[in-house]
Amino acid sequence: MKYLWYKFSEILGQALISDQTKQSHSETLLSFFKVNDPFRLIGVAAYLILLAVLAKVFFDFPMTEPRLLWMVLGERLSDGFFLFQDTIDDTGPLAAGFFAFVDLLFGRSDFAYELIGRLLVLFQIIHWNVVLIRYRVFDENTYLPAIIMAALFHLSFEMVGLSPTLLGSTFLVLAIGQLFSQTVLQKETSESTLLIGIYGGIATGFHLNFVIFLPYLIFTGIAISGFSFRQLLLALIGFFLPLLLVLVFFFWNNGHSETLQILPEIFTYKKYSYQPLASWMILAGFPLILALVGYFYSAVLRGSTINQQKQRQLIILWLVFSLIQFLLVKRQAAFQLLIFIPGLTYLITQFFLNMRRGMIAKLAFLILLFGLPVGGWWFIQTQLHANSTYFVKTQTGNLNTSGEKIMVLSEDSSPYLENSLGGPFLNFNLTKAYLASEKTLEQKAQIFQNLINQKPQLVIDPEGIFKNLLEELPALKNLYNESEPGIFRLK
Repeated sequence: MKYLWYKFSEILGQALISDQTKQSHSETLLSFFKVNDPFRLIGVAAYLILLAVLAKVFFDFPMTEPRLLWMVLGERLSDGFFLFQDTIDDTGPLAAGFFAFVDLLFGRSDFAYELIGRLLVLFQIIHWNVVLIRYRVFDENTYLPAIIMAALFHLSFEMVGLSPTLLGSTFLVLAIGQLFSQTVLQKETSESTLLIGIYGGIATGFHLNFVIFLPYLIFTGIAISGFSFRQLLLALIGFFLPLLLVLVFFFWNNGHSETLQILPEIFTYKKYSYQPLASWMILAGFPLILALVGYFYSAVLRGSTINQQKQRQLIILWLVFSLIQFLLVKRQAAFQLLIFIPGLTYLITQFFLNMRRGMIAKLAFLILLFGLPVGGWWFIQTQLHANSTYFVKTQTGNLNTSGEKIMVLSEDSSPYLENSLGGPFLNFNLTKAYLASEKTLEQKAQIFQNLINQKPQLVIDPEGIFKNLLEELPALKNLYNESEPGIFRLK
């Protein structure tokens, strides 16, 4: 009996020690990133690498439809064709050029898109944390925002991959960093205000819907940062300068008329959702709760300096304009949520810096770091089983195509997996709106000339869009034969 009691006491003691060790590890993990030490960024990089390896080994997701189309676009432009003039798509001109550059270096490499995307993510994390420290946004300097931001990027797996949204948001993070500098500098700085505009213009060049942040930059610059008329003028010049250079590029290559014709369609054609909005709210529910509590702590329970009040106002307005941008964007997918991350990082950091109940903070920190990525992976798995159109199907039906120049006028872009674009129409929904609009004789001639010059070997047309186009342009009928319903082959 004494022996049994002795063994029970020994096992109980080991369990208590183990429990205390776990608690100390949790506390160490949270306090590790609270320290003002740049070497904590090594831990952030290790966290990103760990999640990347786990995602590749255990959750190797198939190609997404947007990424496939970006690869096809990059391949098309690297062959010497031009956006808008030769290829109808809604990708920002700077992003399209970047995809062409990636294609020249790596071809259709999914690994390259993942690697470049994660490098941009790491840059955003480091820069945003440096901004928060440099301009004394919090009462204490900490590298906690870096690890929080890294976790938020894993709300969904495609948020860390290369995309126009990620490219554009990188420059918007640079822009808001310059806005933060205006909250602490007591003198008029021409360089900073010019950079605010330039970064915003470049971001819009990568992702056209980011033009919504122009009124944000103007309003916050005047109302919060106290821009003078000269500063406001500099910011506006800086914003429109990159966009003007893009238009000059198209004008130089005789594509200005097509560009000016298609740009309005990009903002007016019907938007489409890859995933239900409610599902994103379920995924983002936990970070949103932390952000709301963090805002309550910072704005109500604790005092703030005037500069910190201005910075909080910048963040809240940033989140408001991010919501407007997200509701207006056409391709509604999880990667469009990237723009919310800097603002949520700020508010969630307030939660962990002000939460005095250690156990709640530790548990919330562990859920954020490890529960959020697992929840994102689980959600994607459910989308796979639900046969979501967001993922490209590996089956291409009975079509016997491989290595051909094709044109797909359908929501199913899977034929592009083994074939390249051979015609001017890439974005299906934009193409429908573009061809449905009234055309002048000159515009019809441009469409005809594009099809004659590019001559896709195969046109997949289940909705009869190309068939109607052949009726409008009878000269094309001699070039194509409908081999089977919805399938046109070059004679």
